[in-house]
Amino acid sequence: MPKALVLATVEPSSEDNVLSELRRIGGVDEAYFSFGAYDIIAKVRSDTADDMKELITKKIRALPEVRATLTLLII
Repeated sequence: MPKALVLATVEPSSEDNVLSELRRIGGVDEAYFSFGAYDIIAKVRSDTADDMKELITKKIRALPEVRATLTLLII
């Protein structure tokens, strides 16, 4: 079961909204505010690598207020 940390940069003042949306997405186990280069950190999981790709590209990165992400796979 693939797991990853997704670090996201979001539009200014949209952190609350993005965090709320992330917490509703299946596969997002945890999501938190962060200070520094990234605004939000989410711990995600999926059944397969293809499902992980779908989760990150079609659900997380597709959120309109997400500017950029960095994904760190957990091994």
